[in-house]
Parts: sequence; C-alpha cells; structure tokens
Amino acid sequence: FEAFCSGGLVPGWSLIVQGQSNSKDDEFEINFLSESGEIAFHFKPRFSNGTLVCNSFQGSRWGEEEVYSVFPLELKEPFEIEIFSDSEYFHVFIQESKVAQYEHRHKPLASITKVQVLNDLRFPLVELSKKRLYL
Repeated sequence: FEAFCSGGLVPGWSLIVQGQSNSKDDEFEINFLSESGEIAFHFKPRFSNGTLVCNSFQGSRWGEEEVYSVFPLELKEPFEIEIFSDSEYFHVFIQESKVAQYEHRHKPLASITKVQVLNDLRFPLVELSKKRLYL
C-alpha cells in the first residue's frame, strides 16, 4: 500500500491499519517518506521477539532505534494500529492504547509526502485521513 499526503504531513494526519498475523514470522512495516525518499518514520512490529521498533533513515543511514517492549499484538488475533502526527511527535496506538511516541527527526513535516505499508500480511483496512488535533 502507498498513499500520498496532499500538502505534506502536517499536524493532524492519521494512518489506520487493520490486520492479523498468523505466524511469528509475519512481518510488516509502516514508513512515512520524504520527497527525497528518506524515511522520516519507520515503524515495525517484531512478532518474533515481541517488540515494536521505531527509527528514521536519513543521510543514507539509519538513526538510533527506539525499541518498545509493550507488545499488545497477538498471533491470530485482529489488530488495529493508528499512527497520528502532531507538530512534535508520531503517536502510535494499538487497540486504542498508546504504545509509542516518536519525536519528529525529519523537518519540515510538509516535506513528508508518502506513506507505505509493506507486508507479508493481508490488511482489510488501510486508511489515511486528516483529523482535528486531539492530543
């Protein structure tokens, strides 16, 4: 899945992904990309070790990973992930509970123009929308 953010990722953009993992080897990642192709935000659940990883790929190299051990995803159970952006952070919610907060490393936000969901899974819903700020 790929979508373009009209006008760039300004505060208020939200991505919702619904899916289900059937194996600890199932992998997927969510990337927010800049016009130049850098990854402003990379989110990857690792079912194999029960962690959530956030990072950025800028200047031809990965930054320091932020790893979260809160892992509310369960094998063979449906899930919903929402990534919401305000002016300072990406906020990650799983099953409506906040599990991660990742400070924007790439600025200006308006240059973040594309969202990718890369996967081995089927996702019945991937939705990119603009919401009013509620955080």
